[in-house]
Amino acid sequence: MAADGFQFPFTPEVEAATSAAWDKVKAHVTPMEWRAQAPLIAEINRLKHERDAVILAHNYMTPEIFHGVGDYVGDSLGLAKEAARSSARVIVQAGVHFMAETSKILSPDKTVLIPDLRAGCSLAASITGADVRLIKQRYPGVPVVTYVNTTAEVKAETDICCTSANAVQVVEEAARLWGTDRVILIPDEFLARNVARQTDIKIIAWQGRCEVHERFTAEDILEIKASFPGAEVLAHPECPAEVLEVADFAGSTQAMQDYVVTRQPRRVVLITECSMAENVAAYAPATEFLRPCNLCPHMKRITLENIYETLLTGRHEVTVDPGIAARARLAVQRMIDLPPPAVPARYDLVKARHHVDVELI
Repeated sequence: MAADGFQFPFTPEVEAATSAAWDKVKAHVTPMEWRAQAPLIAEINRLKHERDAVILAHNYMTPEIFHGVGDYVGDSLGLAKEAARSSARVIVQAGVHFMAETSKILSPDKTVLIPDLRAGCSLAASITGADVRLIKQRYPGVPVVTYVNTTAEVKAETDICCTSANAVQVVEEAARLWGTDRVILIPDEFLARNVARQTDIKIIAWQGRCEVHERFTAEDILEIKASFPGAEVLAHPECPAEVLEVADFAGSTQAMQDYVVTRQPRRVVLITECSMAENVAAYAPATEFLRPCNLCPHMKRITLENIYETLLTGRHEVTVDPGIAARARLAVQRMIDLPPPAVPARYDLVKARHHVDVELI
């Protein structure tokens, strides 16, 4: 039976079961859309219990997925860690493929499903395990720090992983442990450049980029500030350094959410994927969110319809070769075992430092 929100009736029972989600999304979803979505949300939530499944919903999912069916919500590593702690037998990854692989790496005994195998990532696709092996040959003895936004085979060639929240800490710890003043930080060029401005460690970088964040420019930010005086601009460190220079705050997706929830600014602009603002808005009802954002076409391949089909049929299981998974798990676990960074995920220091170049591979 094809998944179609109109095949299930919008009954008083469905309305009651989905009322909490409606309260969170009604600023972004019309009542007409909700009458189509709510029955499907209710059916997905019923199937989750029947299949002993949980849904991991990334920050970039659309609001009806994020608030309607997500059991765990957040950034990619946070979701994978929650999946490992969950007692559920099945994990449905409402995100992109490398996230599903990370969940499988940390939960090898669980079934991991992704609703659409085409949900990839331009950044993860920018580098392969073979590339990393060649890099290590070129720079023997230099530790490789790899962003979690990478495939399992890349993580398997890595010494330690990092997130945008702890990249500075991981780079400095890797340099200390390996006894070197140089660290390879791959694959995001802009994250590497932003990290280089906050540490004395020399950074060797790969020319990978996120197609969402690389499109933002400093001119975009200055135009926003001129049009909306007083609006606070928050940027993700996958953006070019000149964007962070003119932003009011820069940090990971979780750091941006924490900033908004804690400070409750009157007006805010999140320089990242569009759905992030819609999802965070539910936690900051007094804040006006302006929308100069970019869509991730890969994230938008995940829909209520194909989540339903995945739960119904068990299709698109994600597997990782056990040998690759074991090596990748070591790199991820080394990062997890580090203490929380002394300075939370924020990149304000880039404004106080002079320009620091990186060596591009």
